[in-house]
Amino acid sequence: MLYPWGHHQKTGADLGFGQYPVNGEVVAARSASCNEGESGSDCVQLSVKMQDGPRPNQTIDQLMPTDPGTPRFAVGDQVVLSYAGDNPDEPTSFQVVDFQRGTPLMVLALVFAAAVLVLGRWQGLAALVGLGLSLVMLVGFVLPAILAGQNPLLVAVVGAGLIMFVVLYLTHGFSARTSTAVLGTMLSLALIGGLSTVFSAATSLTGLDEDTSSLMGALGAPIDARGLLLAGIVIGALGVLDDVTVTQTSAVWELRAANPTLTWRQLYGAGLRIGRDHVSSAVNTLVLAYAGAALPMLLAYTLSGRTFGEIVSSQAVAQEVVRTLAGSVGLVAAVPITTAIAALVASQEPAGRPGEAGAPRAKRRRSAARTGGE
Repeated sequence: MLYPWGHHQKTGADLGFGQYPVNGEVVAARSASCNEGESGSDCVQLSVKMQDGPRPNQTIDQLMPTDPGTPRFAVGDQVVLSYAGDNPDEPTSFQVVDFQRGTPLMVLALVFAAAVLVLGRWQGLAALVGLGLSLVMLVGFVLPAILAGQNPLLVAVVGAGLIMFVVLYLTHGFSARTSTAVLGTMLSLALIGGLSTVFSAATSLTGLDEDTSSLMGALGAPIDARGLLLAGIVIGALGVLDDVTVTQTSAVWELRAANPTLTWRQLYGAGLRIGRDHVSSAVNTLVLAYAGAALPMLLAYTLSGRTFGEIVSSQAVAQEVVRTLAGSVGLVAAVPITTAIAALVASQEPAGRPGEAGAPRAKRRRSAARTGGE
């Protein structure tokens, strides 16, 4: 069993992360010297009124540098302080670390949900429920299982499969059409996992970036860093894959409904022509999404003075290349795979079934013709 039954999951306190978030508001700010007793204005002294924590409604002073790598805080900003758990009367026990973002994020989430519901209605509601279940699956199964020492790639494949089953059947209902999309997604995910495994080994990718190294150091236990990289590739590709497979399946079924006389080969050819247009934009989306996420790293490498070949073959960039290309190959392969399965299944169904929405209209037309003939 992959789920860590009976496993005691260490908390942040167990791992030595003794920092607790405290909300506050900046009520005053003035220029000050970073070194006490010296003149200058290379720092900013903030007066922060804490909204919760060990000293609610009390104000403390915080000295913040003004270098480019430090956020700029001003009067009225809602901020988050890190509390070390020491003497709450000592200002050094607190440190302003970030902005509060809860309210704008909640507003954006509500706008997103409203847009989905307005356009999708009941199906949109099902999609939102599916999204929530996907998050529950990630937080409740994938993350605990990996932290418990299970194989990250295996956990990701199982978790992605469960997410796919739940989301697709919940959103699109139980039908041959949905089952075809599920099968096409599973086969494409398997291809992505296989390609990622082969080429991450061939390129000697370790997966040991800064975040992974910090995690392993904090846990004090070995984690398969390369497996963690592969797990991220599989989970990241799932969202784009199910879009392609569902679209291809729906296209084939609609073609069959419009012309029930089409053979398997004709359905496959027509569906593949639709898929070529779709996959070209989907691949571009996947590549740009990964490039956007890695933009700061790419800028740093551009300024390093290294050649293009040296930059691409570095650990940090090479793993993004493998991630992007393996996902793109799986995405491209999903079109013929899903289209072939959909054409085979749809062509075997009775002529009236793929076009269920059109069947009643055809009956009404035939009935009207008979009535007119009488």
